[in-house]
Amino acid sequence: MPSSQSWIQLVVYLLVLLAAAWPLGIWLAAVAEGRLPRWLAPVAAVERGLYRLAGVEPSESSGWKRYAIALVAFNVVGVIAVYALQRLQGVLPLNPQGMAGVEAGSSFNTAVSFVTNTNWQGYGGESTMSYLTQMLALTVQNFLSAATGIAVVWALVRGFVARSSGTVGNFWVDVTRSTLYVLLPLSLLFAVFLVSQGVIQNFDAYKDVTTLEVNTYSQAKNGPDGQPLKDAKGEPVMEEQKAPTQSLPMGPIASQEAIKMLGTNGGGPFNVNSAHPYENPTPLTNFMQMLSIFLIPAALVFAFDRMAGDSRQGWALLAAMTLMFVVAVAVISPAEQGGNPLLPAFGVDQTASVLQPGGNMEGKESRFGIAASTLFAVITTAASCGAVIAMHDSFTPLGGAVPLVLMQLGEVVFGGVGAGLYGMLVFAILTVFIAGLMIGRTPEYLGKKIETFDMKMIAIAILVTPILVLAGTAIAVGADAGRAGIANPGAHGLSEILYAFSSAGNNNGSAFGGLSANTPFYNTMLAIAMWFGRFGVIVPVLAIAGSLSAKKRLPVTAGTLPTHGPLFVFLLIGSVLLVGLLNYVPALALGPVIEHLMLFSTK
Repeated sequence: MPSSQSWIQLVVYLLVLLAAAWPLGIWLAAVAEGRLPRWLAPVAAVERGLYRLAGVEPSESSGWKRYAIALVAFNVVGVIAVYALQRLQGVLPLNPQGMAGVEAGSSFNTAVSFVTNTNWQGYGGESTMSYLTQMLALTVQNFLSAATGIAVVWALVRGFVARSSGTVGNFWVDVTRSTLYVLLPLSLLFAVFLVSQGVIQNFDAYKDVTTLEVNTYSQAKNGPDGQPLKDAKGEPVMEEQKAPTQSLPMGPIASQEAIKMLGTNGGGPFNVNSAHPYENPTPLTNFMQMLSIFLIPAALVFAFDRMAGDSRQGWALLAAMTLMFVVAVAVISPAEQGGNPLLPAFGVDQTASVLQPGGNMEGKESRFGIAASTLFAVITTAASCGAVIAMHDSFTPLGGAVPLVLMQLGEVVFGGVGAGLYGMLVFAILTVFIAGLMIGRTPEYLGKKIETFDMKMIAIAILVTPILVLAGTAIAVGADAGRAGIANPGAHGLSEILYAFSSAGNNNGSAFGGLSANTPFYNTMLAIAMWFGRFGVIVPVLAIAGSLSAKKRLPVTAGTLPTHGPLFVFLLIGSVLLVGLLNYVPALALGPVIEHLMLFSTK
């Protein structure tokens, strides 16, 4: 079982989350419905000006096809813009380190990654991206990809509450309002808080500082011609070097960190992500970053019940999400606190005491320890965030399997901004369909009949991601270029590849760091998984929204399945586990399950 520290941390986290998400949910519902207070008149004037510049009529509501075309076209333009900024950064301003343009394959992968809210990074941010690229390309897409997710869930909820209108809203209005009235103000407040805690925010060149100790390292020795010398065996000749200074990266970090977390993006300006003290300097910033990941996804559930006119519906979804979240924490914490069963034979003491944290501390920040690291890992993979404070590749097999499974469930355990709720609503519709088959009634959800077209779209939305993940993993394992990236052969190597495609296909962005993925093969394959994993789900969801919006709302009868009680909550959890996870069981058995059995059978 998790330690008392883990339980206390979890309870405090959930209480603070609910207290913060409830009022934000009220505000999100007001923004979605255009009920804005008068004191926001100056911001509303800016909003109207943006519509005039873009030639958008804000009062016009469109059908799902037009909404989907606008959404996909908007994101295609985003990919082009982010790609171009990376390639041209060498000749653009705000580049004090003189970083060259990013290689084409990496630029393409990163552009798709940030536009799809995946934020997979096959590069080290501080050694690859200029300040302009970090701000104008990556941070801007952190806002716009999150706004896209909010827009989709608003369109789906409108489909439930509409009365035969056949429309789902205006994409341009939804993206603009979610950015102006939700993401920007929250990010500004959070960035100021982060700066107050020590997160840096500047445009300075990197600083060389004198270290307390002289760093000693080895590097290949060059001959007079400047080429590396080799010995008789053809191995490079190494020489010892000493470095009395260290280069400290600078940059506009707080502004990117705020929306990175609030938008469940996860892509950080530093290679070690949120484990870096310039991104996450204190236990308080760590707690607030964990809180910010779930804040908008949880608030959207409260917004859903207000827009649907029945608060019980939102609480049912929230209960299902919370139960699965708590179980995940209850599994991963003892897996890491128990440590490695092979080490005691070598006299290694892994017992927690006043002198040591105990457990499996490999790959974890000593500033945060096991309790915070495991909770962060569950939060970031339950949501589509992907930010990390520990190396998931160094978790025990069972501990590493928990983040992997959470992604494979479709990241509906709170999930990403917008994506988590519309993913859970897809499973809710599937649940009432299955229940309807069991009792011999036409299934209904929120007064709307679920019919053939709706179920076809549900099937596409649920199956597209497993197809991408499993097919991508199979191709990578079978191809020489895919196997070349494996650093750890055997079951763990398979887990690394499976994790990479699960992360890409489900738009998470975290990684088992042992896989060398910044290659033409993985840059292309993972970009395909990210793009279709995002829009292969969004388009069917919008089709469902359009279908529902054209239907009449039916009155509740004695034969209507209640979708707000404990029975529905457990049916919903069962649907998520059976349908969402069943596709991956054989692959999991060949990866983390075998690795776990091998580890504990040889102790």
